Amino acid sequence: MLTFILRRLGATVLVLLVASFIVYTLTAIGVDPLQDLKGSTASNRQELIDNRIEKLHLDVPPILRYFTWLAGAAKCLVPFFMPCDLGIAFSRSDQPVTEAVSAAAVSTIQLVTAATIIAIIFGVTIGILTALRQYSGFDYSVTFLTFIVYSLPIFWFAVLLKEFGAIRFNAFLNDPVITWWAVLLTGLITGFIFAAILGGSWRRRLITFGAAAVASGGLLFLLGVTGWFEHPSVGLIGIIITGVGAAVGVTAISTGLANRRALYASLIVVAIWAALWYPLQYLFFYVPTGWMLWIMFIVAIGLGIGVGLLMGGDGKKEVARTAAIVSFITFFVIVIDRVMLVYPDYLERIPQSGVIATIGSETPGLQGDMWFQILDGFAHLILPTIALAVVSLAAYTRYSRSSLLEVMNQDYVRTARAKGLTERTVVIRHAMRNALIPIATIIAFDIGALIGGAVITETIFAWKGMGALFTDGLRAGDVNLVMGFFLVTGLLAVIFNLVADLLYSGLDPRIRVS
Repeated sequence: MLTFILRRLGATVLVLLVASFIVYTLTAIGVDPLQDLKGSTASNRQELIDNRIEKLHLDVPPILRYFTWLAGAAKCLVPFFMPCDLGIAFSRSDQPVTEAVSAAAVSTIQLVTAATIIAIIFGVTIGILTALRQYSGFDYSVTFLTFIVYSLPIFWFAVLLKEFGAIRFNAFLNDPVITWWAVLLTGLITGFIFAAILGGSWRRRLITFGAAAVASGGLLFLLGVTGWFEHPSVGLIGIIITGVGAAVGVTAISTGLANRRALYASLIVVAIWAALWYPLQYLFFYVPTGWMLWIMFIVAIGLGIGVGLLMGGDGKKEVARTAAIVSFITFFVIVIDRVMLVYPDYLERIPQSGVIATIGSETPGLQGDMWFQILDGFAHLILPTIALAVVSLAAYTRYSRSSLLEVMNQDYVRTARAKGLTERTVVIRHAMRNALIPIATIIAFDIGALIGGAVITETIFAWKGMGALFTDGLRAGDVNLVMGFFLVTGLLAVIFNLVADLLYSGLDPRIRVS
């Protein structure tokens, strides 16, 4: 394993050297960093030109200039001994490139992480459901929708999100009136979705349709009557209901509901968090820091593992894993409940444009504690995240469906069924593990592509990330800024490619890394 990693890292360095030389040379030849000064009418124009030539060594041929840049970039390999030097970005008032790249990378990684997690969870789940319901009405409907979404131009979809997801939804939040036709339409759509997903006989589908329609329509009506949209919260009852639902759902997927120890351990974890809900409000009020929140998430996972080990019996590993996931989800809902409490005050502190923001990554000059910052970050993050996640979700749905269908026809899957294993065990433990191998490759490349290629989305939503860094540098002819972008995206691309290779051996024991 170590030999393989070292060999791949050596090849990675060689690839980055060749690629960086090509990118640097083409950028230096193709753009003129003095273009803005040549068109200037300033009296000291020549002095400014000479100063920039001296700073950027423009009197040196691009090929030789590359090695000067490479000498500074090589220091990044030993950051504790020598300061990383990627030059200065003249298009950003001579800001060091390392500072510009660091700020942009944090912003983009925040956006890409949320979009990737959402796309993977929902995309793979929908892909599994469509594969298990092959050639059904649900399968055809999802296939039709995914092809439409996958072919949508991202700029057009982002503009639609601004119009309907922000402008009109903000108008609704200013005067949240739930009409009868909204309740009826919500119930019908939800009923059709659940009936299509669960399938079965026509009698079962009608029962599912009616139950889902009444539940969703009734919930929307109740939220409107109680004024929930003016003062949103989850509350203790909502936390318990969500936790119980997570316990049942996660247990059904992880170990199966027949494993009562896993189900009881998950329910005990939910009961513990329900008992801690009121005391936690004091902790959230007096210690509103990010470190506290991260520590609490670690405690939540540890709590689930501890309860799982105590309740696990012979299957401690599976029970602990299930309880840890349920504990994490339940505590996450508690955090959401706390963030919602600042919603009325948040409305008073932001501009009149509305809750869902359409530009930027934060509200300038917003005063407030950590909970205000979390809510403000979510308000700015939601639209660009949806724009990036929806397209990736469509791809993950198609790839996971085709991969699982191919695996389900293998001999070892038929053998597992012949042994009398349950369908859940056959799909989750045998088929899905091998079906994830091509998905791991797609995820690895998709993350690198999103970090380096979210240029259009970041431009539309004025999100100052890596996309804006690249376009600004290329437009101004700032070679150092472009190379800073290339260095980050190139490194991430090859690193995630290496991670995908290592995941293969973890997913399939027949694959050995040597």
